[in-house]
Amino acid sequence: MGKDYYSILGVTKEADDDELKKAYRKLALKWHPDRHKDDDKEHAEKEFKDVSEAYEVLSDKQKRQIYDQFGEEGLKGGVPPGGGGGGGFPGGDGATYTFTSGGPGGGFAGFNPSNPEDIFSQLFGSGIGGLGGMGGRSSQFMDVDGGMSGGAFQGFSFGPGGAGGGGRGGGIRTRRPQEITRPLACTLEEIYNGCSKKLKVTRRIRGADGTINPSEKILKVDIKAGWKAGTKIRFAKEGDNLGNGAQDIVFVLEEKPHPLFKRDGDDLKIDLTLTLDEALCGFRKPVQLLSGKTIQVSNPNSIIRPNQISRMSNYGMPVSKHPGMFGALVITYKVQFPTSLTLSQKEKIHEALTE
Repeated sequence: MGKDYYSILGVTKEADDDELKKAYRKLALKWHPDRHKDDDKEHAEKEFKDVSEAYEVLSDKQKRQIYDQFGEEGLKGGVPPGGGGGGGFPGGDGATYTFTSGGPGGGFAGFNPSNPEDIFSQLFGSGIGGLGGMGGRSSQFMDVDGGMSGGAFQGFSFGPGGAGGGGRGGGIRTRRPQEITRPLACTLEEIYNGCSKKLKVTRRIRGADGTINPSEKILKVDIKAGWKAGTKIRFAKEGDNLGNGAQDIVFVLEEKPHPLFKRDGDDLKIDLTLTLDEALCGFRKPVQLLSGKTIQVSNPNSIIRPNQISRMSNYGMPVSKHPGMFGALVITYKVQFPTSLTLSQKEKIHEALTE
């Protein structure tokens, strides 16, 4: 007895394209082999293959019509002339999985399922992000390790890069490779001083025989002093190469929160807490800069009001486009009032302020 593609996807025979796609997405994510350990991997691979095959058939009008009439045996074994012409599986964004047709006498020569990973790539390649639970080097996910907060970017997806053969009976119309974009988090100290980070990239390479093999490479990312959040660092053709050109890897600079400073363009903002005595009578306080250097912030004469702001030129962030130039250090003073006063203290303050 042949496979029941409708039961495999859990849909009715009246299911439309949206229902088929929804069912496929759910089951493909559930049974993707890279979400399963060794003892369950073989079973997952079979389920994943069946789900992909069912979707490939039912999502194509001609193949579905032949399957409904002749079953799996008729679909794969070929039908007599008049039973159908050529066709293909419509993938995402216009890519098409083709199959052999037009046999002797114009009949359908038989359907051979496409590579399940190719179908998965077309449906998910451009927008699912990382998938939790994928610990291995997936055929669908590239890893970038080391040199970042938390130790690694693991399991992020690549854009639809196309692939080679789509089964014994045909292939895939490849598309221009997409770029991979991921955040690169750096501390303010790293951005202030400039730094280099080494990242281990594991990418997929399709060989001449159609097999996909992992390839590791160390990328060195140079962060220039003063770069702003949102700066892009591109590594051309260092991503997956599935037969239609290698993808670019693009890192987007992000600033980690700092316990003292907050960046505002080329300026650095900091809150400085003063006691009431310091606000009224003067103060001198050390402030350690991002460079590691310590400066003294002082005000021996004038009175500081709560939330008063002062600017110290050339103590902010480096200006990346103008080496040697720096923004300002912007200080907001927070005056700390006492929570209570003794009668004697009140009398002394009153006397001092009314003289």
